[in-house]
Amino acid sequence: MLNVAIVGVGYWGPNLVRNFAVLEDVRVVSVCDLDRSRLGKIKRQDPTVNLTTSFDEVIGDPEVDAVVLALPVGVHHQFARRALEGGKHVLVEKPLCTTTAQADELVELAERKKRVLMVGHTFEYNAAVRKLKDLVKEGTLGDLYYIYSQRVNLGRVRGDINAMWNLAPHDVSIILHCLEREPVRVSARGLIRLQKNIEDVVFVLMEFDDGLIAHIHSSWLDPNKIRKMTVVGSKKMVVYDDVSADAKIQLYDKGIDKKNISDNLGQYDDFGKFQLIHRAGDLLIPKIDFVEPLRLEARHFVDCIVKGTTPLTDGVNGRRVVKVLEAAQKSLESGGATVDVAA
Repeated sequence: MLNVAIVGVGYWGPNLVRNFAVLEDVRVVSVCDLDRSRLGKIKRQDPTVNLTTSFDEVIGDPEVDAVVLALPVGVHHQFARRALEGGKHVLVEKPLCTTTAQADELVELAERKKRVLMVGHTFEYNAAVRKLKDLVKEGTLGDLYYIYSQRVNLGRVRGDINAMWNLAPHDVSIILHCLEREPVRVSARGLIRLQKNIEDVVFVLMEFDDGLIAHIHSSWLDPNKIRKMTVVGSKKMVVYDDVSADAKIQLYDKGIDKKNISDNLGQYDDFGKFQLIHRAGDLLIPKIDFVEPLRLEARHFVDCIVKGTTPLTDGVNGRRVVKVLEAAQKSLESGGATVDVAA
């Protein structure tokens, strides 16, 4: 049995407790939170679990093998570092931390302590996202033109981070996962409407070395909940709609083809002449065998600890996402200037 402690049971933590508790080779032995009313709710669900308001107690407990952190972003680095120093395996919710320097420290510490460090990029365990990646990787879409995503809703408004840090880690993670490469430049613009110095809506533009661009719209001021990503290619286009119950992936066999008709224009004609052909084919909605991604993420974390393997969303994976967000934050603070993404 692997003994796990869950630290932080506010908005997301109870989902982690639920998913780890059902794994047959796992015991949730401790739940930690400063809010005793939250702990009371956990106690009613499982009277046997140890409840504490002390993180030191969790770290000092030799019975605890692994710690799962669902805390405010600003303390991810601090608590993950303390857990690793205490000899615990660590799963930390997205994003891993707020700077690449912090990420580097955590990755190095995990390697030195020979402990698993994993980031909760849940969508990389999502069957629909895996299908999206297959379509990109297999060349079904042809040459990629551009990507755009929307992750918007009305609330939940955060007071510690802006909409980008709250919502965009998912989209950045999905895009990097599907493309298997990183952007070279990033720019971002945002609007502050509700709270001082906290952007409620942010638009991020990621530029890749081959000219591909990806646009991310994050907001908690929109009237509808939208979780959608569109990838446009030269052959086909795909829409990933996470909110849809039965059409999470929609593959469109449509586009505009460019046919060269300049073969016989003569030697003095130095410009190309093209005919643009609108193509509209079938819409395919593939069947997705969907299992709760958080359940798969929890299972993967445990398996990596038991087998000594590297997680799909390890610390290096988390660093890549933080690197993009850090550059986007710099652009945001400079009024939208383009920022090179550091190595």
